[in-house]
Amino acid sequence: MHIVLVEPEIPGNTGNIARLCAATGIELHLVKPLGFSTDDKYLKRAGLDYWHLVKVHYHENFDEVAAMYQGHNFYFLSTKAPRSYTEVQFMPDDMLVFGKETKGLPEPLLQAHWDTAVRIPMISEARSLNLSNSVAIVAYEALRQQNFAQLAEAGPGLHI
Repeated sequence: MHIVLVEPEIPGNTGNIARLCAATGIELHLVKPLGFSTDDKYLKRAGLDYWHLVKVHYHENFDEVAAMYQGHNFYFLSTKAPRSYTEVQFMPDDMLVFGKETKGLPEPLLQAHWDTAVRIPMISEARSLNLSNSVAIVAYEALRQQNFAQLAEAGPGLHI
């Protein structure tokens, strides 16, 4: 499984997501421009001492990600999406794509992939959830659907 963050802005969120990726074996893709330096102390602090467990990929733009992972299912998370993430049957190599904290995914990207855009249900008065919380919700649903097989492959250190 893969988490793709398109132009993330807040180092603490990206650090929290990296920690989630470390704990689950999910690969992390960061699409530039980033709103912080990868040397940022808040990024490192949020990821704690798990950075060595995370496979991080840096990409110049989303087109690079799409070209490198042709044949993978891409799901685009947005509050504007027509259906819930719970309506998707996730597969082990799926790409879960999230936008930046202040604006979400770029509108042209979202419109180009509207058929695979999904949302996390919430009340209409709420603008959005925190990015790292959103990633955790969807990632763990995808892992649950696969009976946590990705975690079982990790070996004896598994905690379920």
